[in-house]
Amino acid sequence: MGHDASRRWQLSAIAAVIVFLIWLLAPVLMPFAVAATLAYLGDPLVDRLERAGLDRAWAATIVFVVLLVVLTGVLLLLVPLIVRQVENLVDNLPRYGAWAQNVAWPWLQRRLHLDPHTFDSDRLLDAVKAHLGSIGDVAGTVLGKVSRSGVGIAMWLTNLVLIPVVAFYLLRDWDRLVGTVDRMLPRSLQPTVAYLARESDRILGAFVRGQLLVMLALGVFYGAGLGLVGLAVGPLIGMVAGLLSFVPYLGFIVGFVAAIIAALVQYGDWSHLLLVGGVFMVGQLLEGYVLVPRLVGNKIGLHPVAVIFAVLAGGHLFGFLGVLLALPAASVIMVLLRYLLERYRHSELYNEAAPGEPGAATDAIAPPPDVQAKP
Repeated sequence: MGHDASRRWQLSAIAAVIVFLIWLLAPVLMPFAVAATLAYLGDPLVDRLERAGLDRAWAATIVFVVLLVVLTGVLLLLVPLIVRQVENLVDNLPRYGAWAQNVAWPWLQRRLHLDPHTFDSDRLLDAVKAHLGSIGDVAGTVLGKVSRSGVGIAMWLTNLVLIPVVAFYLLRDWDRLVGTVDRMLPRSLQPTVAYLARESDRILGAFVRGQLLVMLALGVFYGAGLGLVGLAVGPLIGMVAGLLSFVPYLGFIVGFVAAIIAALVQYGDWSHLLLVGGVFMVGQLLEGYVLVPRLVGNKIGLHPVAVIFAVLAGGHLFGFLGVLLALPAASVIMVLLRYLLERYRHSELYNEAAPGEPGAATDAIAPPPDVQAKP
C-alpha cells in the first residue's frame, strides 16, 4: 500500500509541475499550440499517403503545402472582407444609435411600462457612449504601444514564421513523437494511458476536424445568405454566428438577434425580417440534420454549459492559449472522468452491501474490457 501511495504522489507531483509550466509559459506556447493543432489535423492525411507508398517526409511535405495554400487563400479572402465589414459597421453606428434611441427604447418603455424618468434613454446612451469612448481610448493606446514597439512587432513576425516551421516538423515526426512518449510511460500505466489516449483521439478527432468544418460551413452559409438578403453587415454577422456555433444554439441566437436588428435599422419592413428568419431556419436544419450528424456525430457529448465553462475558465487561467485549447482539453478531461466513473462503479466502495443486507448487489455491471491493446 505504501508503494502505491508513493507512486500516486509522484504522478500527482509530475502532473502539477506540467500544469504549472503550461501556466508559466502560456504566452510563449501559443504558436506551438497552433502548430500542434495544424499537425494533428494533417496527420491522418499523411498516414494515408504513407499507406499509399510515399515516404513520411514527402507525405508530410505534400500535406503541409496543401494546408499552407488553403490557409493563405482563406486569409487573403477573409481579411479584406472583415476589414470592409468592420468599416461598414463603424460608419453605420450613428444609425444604430438613432434607431435604439428613437425606436427600440420607446417601444420597450411602452411595452414594459417603464418610467421614463427612472430609465432615461438619453442618460443611458450617454453612459454607453462614454464606455465606448473609454474602450476606444484603451484600444488606441494599446495599438499605439504595439506599433511603436519594435519588440512587439518582432514577436508577432516571429510567431508568424514559427507556426508553419514547427507545424511541418511536428507533422513529419508525429508518429515518432507519439511512440517516444509511449515508451517513456511507466509500464504499469502504459495500457491505461494508451486506452485513454485512443478514446481522447476519437473524441478530439470528432471535435477538431468535424466541429471546425461545421463552424466553417455555417459561417459561409449565414454570411452568404444574409449578404443575399441585402444586409450591409450580413457577412460579418454570418462569420460571428459560425464561429460561435461550437456552443449549441449560441451562434444561432447571437446571429439571429444581430441580423434582426440590422434588418430593422437598414430596412424596417417585414419582408426582410422574414428573409432573415428563413436564412436562420434553413441554417438550423442544415446544422441539425446534415452537418453535425455527418461531420461530428455524437462522439463529443459535451454539455453546452460545460463548453461555456471550459472556454471561460481556459481564458481566465491561460489567456488566448486557454481559449484555443479549452474544448480539446475539456474533451480529454471528459474521457478521464468517464474512465474514473467506470472504475468507481466497479470498486468495492460502490458495490459494498448496505448494513443489514446479506451481500453486495448480484447484478453489478461487468468490468470494462481489457485495455491491454496497443495504442
